[in-house]
Amino acid sequence: MPAVVSKFLEKGETALKTNRTAISGAVIAAVMFTYGYKVAYPLVDRYFNDRPNKEQQQININNNLVKPNVIQSNGDPKTQQAITRRSKLLNAIPALNVKFILQFFRLLRIMIPGVFTAEIALLSGHTLFLFLRTFLSIYVANLEGAIVKYTVRKEPRNFMIQLAKWFAVAVPATFINSMIRYLESKIALKFRTRLVEHSYGLYFKNQSYYRVTVLDGRLDNCSQRLTDDIETVASTVSHLYGQITKPMFDILLMAIALANLVKSRNANLVTGPVIISGVVFLSALILRVVSPRFGQLVAQEAEKKGYLRHVHGRIVSNAEEIAFYGGHKVEQSHLRSAYRILVQHMEHTFGVKLWFIMLEQFLMKYVWSGTGMFVVSLPILLNAIKTGKSDDDAGSQDNVSERTHYFTTAKNLLITGSNAVERLMSSYKDVVELAGHTARVANMFQVLEEASQGVYQKTVVEKRREVGGFQIEFKGNQPIAKGKWILSKNEITLVDVPIVTPNCDVVCPSLSFQLLPGQHLLITGPNGCGKSSLFRILSGLWPIYGGELHSPKDSMFYIPQRPYMVIGNLRDQIIYPDTYADMINKQVTEDDLRKIMRMVHLEHIVDRDTFHEIKDWTDILSGGEKQRMAIARLFYNRPKYALLDECTSAVSIDVESDIYQRAIDMGITLLTITHRPTLWKFHTHILQFDGTGSWTFNTLDADDRLDLKSEKMKLLEIARENRLLGKEKDRLDEINRLLGEDDV
Repeated sequence: MPAVVSKFLEKGETALKTNRTAISGAVIAAVMFTYGYKVAYPLVDRYFNDRPNKEQQQININNNLVKPNVIQSNGDPKTQQAITRRSKLLNAIPALNVKFILQFFRLLRIMIPGVFTAEIALLSGHTLFLFLRTFLSIYVANLEGAIVKYTVRKEPRNFMIQLAKWFAVAVPATFINSMIRYLESKIALKFRTRLVEHSYGLYFKNQSYYRVTVLDGRLDNCSQRLTDDIETVASTVSHLYGQITKPMFDILLMAIALANLVKSRNANLVTGPVIISGVVFLSALILRVVSPRFGQLVAQEAEKKGYLRHVHGRIVSNAEEIAFYGGHKVEQSHLRSAYRILVQHMEHTFGVKLWFIMLEQFLMKYVWSGTGMFVVSLPILLNAIKTGKSDDDAGSQDNVSERTHYFTTAKNLLITGSNAVERLMSSYKDVVELAGHTARVANMFQVLEEASQGVYQKTVVEKRREVGGFQIEFKGNQPIAKGKWILSKNEITLVDVPIVTPNCDVVCPSLSFQLLPGQHLLITGPNGCGKSSLFRILSGLWPIYGGELHSPKDSMFYIPQRPYMVIGNLRDQIIYPDTYADMINKQVTEDDLRKIMRMVHLEHIVDRDTFHEIKDWTDILSGGEKQRMAIARLFYNRPKYALLDECTSAVSIDVESDIYQRAIDMGITLLTITHRPTLWKFHTHILQFDGTGSWTFNTLDADDRLDLKSEKMKLLEIARENRLLGKEKDRLDEINRLLGEDDV
């Protein structure tokens, strides 16, 4: 490569008729100008662009358009000056402010819950090995100086002794280095375990996993925060502990060793440290000024990675529907768009890091190395100036070897110390990146805690108007759940309870009825009238925005149209949500489970697969078999009330009737959403929605409803032949109203 550059310079010298030195200087000057422009332009641009923004913000404050959370100065110039200084102090470092410190210490209390813990023991051991590694570095530096000294003196025996020491010290040195890495990994794993256990506790507390997904809109891609972000925080904190502690030990002990070494040369102990400190301080100031906002960049990258994973997850979850529609082109475009956004952000981050790392390496590698060589040479050069003698005239071979010993040892110590300072300053970038992940994890913990307490925040596009005399109350932009849940003994009672969706749509302004055990309720109405929403309110999944709900605790069992198949064997599918230990405690045997499977006509699956074989039951079982498996769970748990949402739509009518009769015989009170008239006879009451917010609650006469259904089918047959008269059309509308059904 140097030969190629020389040829280009030679050709340039001939073509431009200019000295080669001038051409090299011009190239270097152009590079330095480009780099200076790259570094300085964002600062200048930020300075001039921030001033109009600040002026506009001040105008908004004066016009009461924006009310920031600041301390009022009441016009006092001293107070205003103190506030300005405090604000600059709090926000002096990008992403490293009081908020980050508070968030980090909150996570730290989770990772290290006490003094007498395994984490403290590991950290103590890690600190000890870091300290030993620093002492070994000093010993090795002196050893290298001695090896060079005896080489210059041409003393083979002493040289071999020092070389033997070198190989001897390699054994503990490699062990200490391996232990440092091992303990760092153990600490990271312990920290991650603490954070994971804490996050899982919050995630499953009071059904927060459901609430943050449906009722709260603050967490995007919660799964990524629970996995990747927690892992990154734990590993980064563990790495930073060694990255900061070891350099501090190195700097302290190397400074003491260097001072003793310089003192042995009868040199000034102040000049060298002052020069080095000045260069390091100036370098740190320059890097501080031009440092990009790494914390913000890392947080944005994590967000974009999470969105890409979310798009992948949607395709996996809905693969069959996408394949039926042939929507692969649309999904591919979404996936490519998400990846393109991530790539653009990463390219921007790489570009920002390129110039910053270039400047960082220039200052820390070359400027510091040059300064170190100058400081190390000072005692020898100053001594030569004082005595007026050079190396050639003064001294014996011993003096030359002693100077060589001093220079080699001092150089090694200084290199180790400068590397320590470099690692310490480079760790700033890691800390800023840690701030981004810390903010995401701490925010997740806060949202999960609030969601478990029933505090939600979700963007509401429009505050709904009053519907049927009921209007949601808002505090700020968030709705207030003013309803009450009251524990009852057996009955279910609703008193003026509105049905409100998470988007604040009022489906039904007020619903009141009482249901006693043994009163089986049929729920009907057109699509979107609030049937399934009522089940979510009864189950406690949705908040109650008004009125009172009286219901017994842990007495309801919900079965949807598409049952959930868990990971595990056939026994686990039946006893869900119980575990095998819960099943043993309930004194339920596998013979009891076989009887339940016989009730739902699934005994052949037990004969085929046994209770203990683990399979992917979602793919193995058909739609009807999965629905009957959900009914088997109902028979196993035997709740007081069963919320059945079209749960037998894929089951044959004869099996369906047998299942409903067995549930009634077990003493389970049924609340059923169904469109099958064959199930009406199993219910005693009917709750009928009309789709406009109104409803009726009456006793159910199944025979009358069947007659109305039969009459409706005849009228629909006439309508298909276009022979429906006006009077007959009015009758069809009346029947639909009485049945609570659509015109089909």
